[in-house]
Amino acid sequence: MEPDTSSQPTQKQHGRRYAAAGSAVALGGALLYIGVADPHSPNSVYPQCPFKWLTGWNCPACGGLRMTHDLVHGHLAASINDNVFLLIAIPLLAAWVLVRRYRGQSWLPIPTMMTVLVTMSAWTVVRNLPGFPLVPTVLSG
Repeated sequence: MEPDTSSQPTQKQHGRRYAAAGSAVALGGALLYIGVADPHSPNSVYPQCPFKWLTGWNCPACGGLRMTHDLVHGHLAASINDNVFLLIAIPLLAAWVLVRRYRGQSWLPIPTMMTVLVTMSAWTVVRNLPGFPLVPTVLSG
């Protein structure tokens, strides 16, 4: 008789576990580095955004490192001030992808990608309008 191998992980499952573990380690290392090196400091080691450097405009992700740094330190109000778009969009998009993957559907169908692109473009325009933010910031006061 042959041994029952149905309960043993396959090579493909091992590969997925290693990929997940490697991704978790890389994400943890990145968060640790962002938490230690302060992107708010003008002497920071982080480079300037290439989009902002070329155009002078804030891109949709500008402020993302500062937002992440503030979140790692537990400063939610400051992270809202840095980039509220990313603070809301990243968890929503991640949840969308995970639910669709769980259901066996396409991760990012064309209508979803177009919605993300239009939303990012609109955010880029709005955040670069004179006088933005149009409402008092969370930290003022």
